Amino acid sequence: MSGAARGALAMVTACVIWGLSGIFFKALAAVPPLEVLSHRVVWTVAFVGLVIAAQGRFGEVVAAARQPRTLRVLAATGLLIAANWFGFISAVQAGRALEASLGYYVFPLIAVVLGFVVLGERFTPLQGAAIALAALAVAVLTWGFGAPPWIALMLGSTFGLYGLLKNRLGIGPLASVLIETGLLLVPALVWLAGLHAGVFADPSGRPGGFFGADLRLSVLLALSGPLMTGGPLILFSYAARRLRLATLGLVQYLNPTLQFLVAVLAFGEPFTRWDAIAFPMIWAALALYGFETWRRARLAPPGPSGTVG
Repeated sequence: MSGAARGALAMVTACVIWGLSGIFFKALAAVPPLEVLSHRVVWTVAFVGLVIAAQGRFGEVVAAARQPRTLRVLAATGLLIAANWFGFISAVQAGRALEASLGYYVFPLIAVVLGFVVLGERFTPLQGAAIALAALAVAVLTWGFGAPPWIALMLGSTFGLYGLLKNRLGIGPLASVLIETGLLLVPALVWLAGLHAGVFADPSGRPGGFFGADLRLSVLLALSGPLMTGGPLILFSYAARRLRLATLGLVQYLNPTLQFLVAVLAFGEPFTRWDAIAFPMIWAALALYGFETWRRARLAPPGPSGTVG
């Protein structure tokens, strides 16, 4: 199997795991979202830390953590990814997985808008058409349901900002994830300790402190780091070194597509007439965006690693 084929397999596997993650978090519906999030942070730090230690790359982590600007950026990205994780977990548990999938569909288009606003990047006419079509889809949902799809907009915006800040850091994905989740580790541990000691109560009013009290839930909580975060991230990192950026971007749409199918087919969430209008508009917008990404990748010279810069 060629390097590109192995990269494609790794990327597809990562996207399948993320795309089916709704099933995983639905199985944790008895555990409040903030507790699930805290365990995800703790077990991600443990797993990614072990992987980096096995690779002998802690020097990279220490060097990055000693740079004040890098540390400030990773503190911000840590808060953004925590908000994104919390929003997705909450949406799945609340029966809003379909709207959550919309957030990950629109995030590439939000990223283009953020690049325009923050970095002064220009988008092409096709990208502009894709953004306008996506905005119209959001307007349709707002009109149909009487309120904007806040969950989708929050998930897409936090992930878009996360990517914008991480784009120019210049450190490996595992090292950056270890630092940003490491900065969240103390609050996560304090919250979990308080729940188990009965000092804190979950804001939802639901009982907390499930780890150790239920074997199935304990195992799932412990797997939330390696299975839902660290493992797919390693696969993504492997794929990123072997595939063109355009290919990476297009394969990533497998993630929200599986989330969409899980929400409708597995969870039985209603697919309303307004969804039936808005989602095809989003898919058409992504088709335009994907075609433009592919076209520009073909015109750009390959970088030294074989990917398009």
